[in-house]
Amino acid sequence: MAIHLTAAMRVIATGMTSVIRYVFTLTTSLIITKRAACWSLFIMALTGLSASSFAVFAADTASSHFAANSNSNLNSNSGSSEAIKSDVSHTQAPISKTIVTTIQQTWQLNLLKEALRRSDSGYQVQQMSTQMNQKRKVEEAMAGTVDVFWSMTSKELEETVLPVRIPLFKGLLGNRLLIIRKADETRFAKVKTMADFRQLKAGQNRYWPDATILEANGLPVVTSYQYTNLYPMLEGGRFDYLALGAQEIGEELASHPDPALKVDSHILLQYRSPAYFFVSPKRPELAAAILAGLESMVSDGSFDEMFNRELKIEQLYREAKFEQRVIIRLDTPDLSPLTPIERKELWLGLFSMQGAK
Repeated sequence: MAIHLTAAMRVIATGMTSVIRYVFTLTTSLIITKRAACWSLFIMALTGLSASSFAVFAADTASSHFAANSNSNLNSNSGSSEAIKSDVSHTQAPISKTIVTTIQQTWQLNLLKEALRRSDSGYQVQQMSTQMNQKRKVEEAMAGTVDVFWSMTSKELEETVLPVRIPLFKGLLGNRLLIIRKADETRFAKVKTMADFRQLKAGQNRYWPDATILEANGLPVVTSYQYTNLYPMLEGGRFDYLALGAQEIGEELASHPDPALKVDSHILLQYRSPAYFFVSPKRPELAAAILAGLESMVSDGSFDEMFNRELKIEQLYREAKFEQRVIIRLDTPDLSPLTPIERKELWLGLFSMQGAK
């Protein structure tokens, strides 16, 4: 507080209020890390603060200004990323460099760490060991206990926490393969149209946005609040299939081994459902840092290189044989208009496939 008062007194004494407003205007378009650096030089020159003393002042100033301007665009290399909103108080404590995440999966965690490294932010990632469902993650993020998690998006989620709108799986999560009973393989092989597909009943986690999407498209759905319950429910005939992202279905079935179940080889269920990093509303500076890092990776091609390598995309395409499947396409009714669909570099080409006829 003493540092803040000293800086403020010197500014007032020299009549520099209008200059500060002008510097705010000039630096608004910069990513938060560069903005803080500019302010560091300005305040140090103006007040004589040391670099170490300025660190506290800069963190408070950057977060407060970001909150006050939460409706402005966060410029990226493409210039199309939408502003990340915040209700952070102007009296927020110095920014913590430790961030708490529920993310356990290798790809998502490695991507998060690389994005933060790229943003020059100095953050250290701390994983929570507690298992949480979607609802609990959102509650903890609102409370500030969890700083960042990943999820398939929904309108409600984007209005509650801060979305970083770079699709983590390039749309692959919305290309769903089906876990079915082996005894029903011939039944699924006869599906040719949406009308045929509507004769089959889906199983879904009630907390996942997928359940709402399936229901909105007129598909019969049976839900459970516990994901692990879906496997015995499927085997027991409560529903006919469980749809999972193509990149995750093999590992998921292997983790719930059941000789009566298999991955269907005939149908591709497809709908636009990007997965994003979601950040606590209490950490807008973190959302800005993640966005800056991801945009840097997209721009220089390292996002695609890392994505292809870690998710073994070539092998997945060979095994899934997407183009040989009957494609059942669904609408996503509440997909945000801010979804960056027009940015082709962020998506795989699967949504333009015709599939088997």
